[in-house]
Amino acid sequence: MSSASEISKELKSLVQEFEQTLDQASSLQDIEAARVDYLGRKGRLAEIMSKLPGLPNEERPQIGRKANEIKQELNSLLSNTISDIDKVKEDEGQALFDPSMPGRTPDIGSLHPVTKVINDICSIFVKLGFDVVTGPEIETDFYNFEALNLPPGHPARDMQDTLYISESVVLRTHTSPLQVRTMLKRKPPVAAIAPGKVYRRDSDLTHTPMFNQIEGFLVDTDVNMADLRGTLTAFAHEIFDPGVKVRFRPSFFPFTEPSAEVDISCVMCGGRGKSATGETCRVCKETGWVEILGCGMIDPAVFEKVGYDSEKYTGFAFGLGVERVAMLKYGIGDLRMFFENDLRFLNQFS
Repeated sequence: MSSASEISKELKSLVQEFEQTLDQASSLQDIEAARVDYLGRKGRLAEIMSKLPGLPNEERPQIGRKANEIKQELNSLLSNTISDIDKVKEDEGQALFDPSMPGRTPDIGSLHPVTKVINDICSIFVKLGFDVVTGPEIETDFYNFEALNLPPGHPARDMQDTLYISESVVLRTHTSPLQVRTMLKRKPPVAAIAPGKVYRRDSDLTHTPMFNQIEGFLVDTDVNMADLRGTLTAFAHEIFDPGVKVRFRPSFFPFTEPSAEVDISCVMCGGRGKSATGETCRVCKETGWVEILGCGMIDPAVFEKVGYDSEKYTGFAFGLGVERVAMLKYGIGDLRMFFENDLRFLNQFS
């Protein structure tokens, strides 16, 4: 059984031993190991303190106070050593830093090419007097189909490759529902474009399950095909080149009558159908033309759904795939490149 004097000597020698151990420490890991060895729950100090119950009652308070003083001293030595090591590291770091050296140029991001094209298209039509409208990507069957002259069972529904959430709720297959939503809220005259994401069950070199589309429409008195033709020709010249040729081909869409598809002279081969080396143009397949959008005069059945007087008002509507326009504008051959997030590709648009 240890006496009070023996325990006192052990406590006193503990400080000197701890100080020597810390002097030999070269890292924070060494310091932590010393802390556990001396101040841990099963460390040297705890081992000495376990001898206190064997002392006479009158000697215990004095040795207890002595032990607390030693513990504070050990903690003080520990803190000072950690501060000294941190100071050395800070000094070393400052020694490696040369404030006269030029700084690193940060990488500057840029808009995605699809976003650039969306902004360009919206800017063109805003200058022509169109408003930009947005709406939900999850739509009811009424807005996505019925109000656009596509009642249940209509064969044209099969053209959409629809992704159904329920029998009456779908991921919108086009941004045309915004035409209906806008006309239900506003009275003519109204002109708006609606950019947004749309969804279809389709995936290959030129199609993806999700893509961006822009719907546009104008309703007023005495609107005719000449207005439609002039508007879209001006758009094609602005987004591509003033020298690009534009043609309208008869087509069919359930919500427009008459309907047309718009082609432009191929921007890859200049409308020649062949490359400069005489090879067949992969984009227009030697025709000299590429299709960019669909359009037409709004069907009176749509006006009936939104409460417009088809005897008084007429209007036109059009829809285009943004990625297709971007492919033609930037000369990109694979639609999937827009979605792969390859920085080597995206950095070209910085």
